[in-house]
Amino acid sequence: MAGPAMIEIASDRLRATLNPFGAELTHLQDAQGRELMTDADPAFWTGHAPLLFPIVGRLAGDRYRLDGRDYALPQHGFARRQPFALLEQEPHRVVFRLTDNDATRGVYPFRFALDAAYTLSDATLAIDVTVTNRGERPMPASFGFHPAFAWPLPFGRPRESHRILFDRPEPAGLVAIMSGGLTGPEPLPSPLEGRALPLSDDRFTHDALVWDTLASNRLRYDGGSGPGLEIGFAGMPRLGIWTKPGARFVCVEPWHGIADPQGFAGEIWDKPGMLRFEPGDARTFSMQVTLAD
Repeated sequence: MAGPAMIEIASDRLRATLNPFGAELTHLQDAQGRELMTDADPAFWTGHAPLLFPIVGRLAGDRYRLDGRDYALPQHGFARRQPFALLEQEPHRVVFRLTDNDATRGVYPFRFALDAAYTLSDATLAIDVTVTNRGERPMPASFGFHPAFAWPLPFGRPRESHRILFDRPEPAGLVAIMSGGLTGPEPLPSPLEGRALPLSDDRFTHDALVWDTLASNRLRYDGGSGPGLEIGFAGMPRLGIWTKPGARFVCVEPWHGIADPQGFAGEIWDKPGMLRFEPGDARTFSMQVTLAD
């Protein structure tokens, strides 16, 4: 059975391809057709840019507790495995919507809307995702982005010269990601050299690099010189950077949430990074990707 038809939007500088299944960005190309996203090689990871909802990261035992009852949820939630409806389409903009259904209510008993808007303007792709509580009781939720960019970028610089440059100093250490994907109690030392993270496979032999305390709300990913991607994520207090050694992508993941700590056994309201949406509440989570000289 064929999947949903892909949707393209374009500006003078960029072209984006979106998959209604998961409302996922699958391609981002410059005016010359050079691909800025992952090649999705199945030897490493077939994802492109999943939306993480209603949790970010892994739950202890892949289960959470609400009002004394246990519910099962996979890592990063279910939105990436759900078909979204097409709400709006223009040449430069598309909006998708996911609402609760029988499948979601079985694992997450809340009435919600998840609207994902992608807008191209000149050299910038803006992604704005709005979570709305459509029910009559408070709703716990978190959200994260998970885009995988090409490593190396298609601008002629060698793979080993690539780096991520934070816009502010980041003195805090990293969160330890333990076996099973939960967070550990002791921070890891920062891998930054000044404000720069030089990229190499050996940085990711264990798992993602995760900042739980972040000063920056913008960074640049490039090959050390020449064109690169400027990534903005104001209002997203955490960040993950991840790949698999040898893969031709690096994920830059602004989050408003994080995996459970080891040993966590509380209610979902006590999970780190969880937000409380009162009935009728809505909150928008945003990131921007700009192709910069």
